[in-house]
Amino acid sequence: MNMRIKAGIIGATGYAGVELVRLLLRHPHVTVAAISSVSYEGQSIADIYPSLRDICDLTCGCAQEVIAASDVVFAALPHGLSQDMAMDCIKAGKKFIDLGADFRLDDCDTYMKWYGSEYKHPELHKSAVYGIPELFRNDIIGKSVVGNPGCYPTSIALGLAPALRAGMVDTRGIVIDSKSGVSGAGRKPTPTTHFPECNESFSAYKVAAHRHTPEIEQTLSKISGEKATVTFVPHLLPVNRGILSTMYARLKDGVTLDDVRTLYENTYKSEYFVRLLPQGVEVDVKNVRCSNYCDIQLYTDPNTGLLIVTSVIDNMVKGAAGQAIQNLNLLFGLKETDGIDMIPPAF
Repeated sequence: MNMRIKAGIIGATGYAGVELVRLLLRHPHVTVAAISSVSYEGQSIADIYPSLRDICDLTCGCAQEVIAASDVVFAALPHGLSQDMAMDCIKAGKKFIDLGADFRLDDCDTYMKWYGSEYKHPELHKSAVYGIPELFRNDIIGKSVVGNPGCYPTSIALGLAPALRAGMVDTRGIVIDSKSGVSGAGRKPTPTTHFPECNESFSAYKVAAHRHTPEIEQTLSKISGEKATVTFVPHLLPVNRGILSTMYARLKDGVTLDDVRTLYENTYKSEYFVRLLPQGVEVDVKNVRCSNYCDIQLYTDPNTGLLIVTSVIDNMVKGAAGQAIQNLNLLFGLKETDGIDMIPPAF
């Protein structure tokens, strides 16, 4: 393919934004046309991230400059800031991929409850699509606005989807224990993410009150065709990258681990980025670091009748920038692995 897609990044100096820059620079069919940053407007991205020196010297402009220069715009912004930009893109005939939370939830009341504001353009939300390619690929193709999923929900949905879709587990009372690296909290330091606080530390936070909970329940309900309820407990790991999610769901009567394993093998055998590990091999965040892979392992507990699923992703790649580029590839009819087929480092 000879086409060069012009991509713009709004919020390019945050962790997810600069990860988009890094990955898009190696994409065979994409040119990074423009970037923006409110905090660093007028400065070169290489001055902010020296790893890009002599590789990318783009200067951070404003959001409207990015929209004007691009065929597709990525927004890596806090919630509430992407909706007007998405509308501007649609009016200009551009595609829009939001890495924030503004297009992840279907229901305006749920968004109000968890994020404290209303939808500015309800009609735009009705036409947007939720973008986990392995689960909603056919829905993504042909759309103009994609809500890129959260990092925790990605690891959880890929881990539970086959069992839920096949009706092998109960949809009520699913328990999810997730751990994330510190980069998931963003670049701006807080008392809990400041190095002296998080180093040599390990803690739960926002127990049963995390904003990803409604997104998780919405996605699992769509997959299963039934109302799904979860108890979600996230934890902060003292590492830069990675998410490990452990999911506990009650198996239906008569379902065995062999049944579940055969189902997962058949479901994911053609999915490049999802790897069901051989039985007995444990998932580990270091084995997916800096890649778009999701590794999954399966267990059953004969004492409780629970299916236990573990999954790992890199929260900045499959959980953010990599999946966003996977969605770009679908929107423009490219090979889904273009630009994101990186091999994880061995150590």
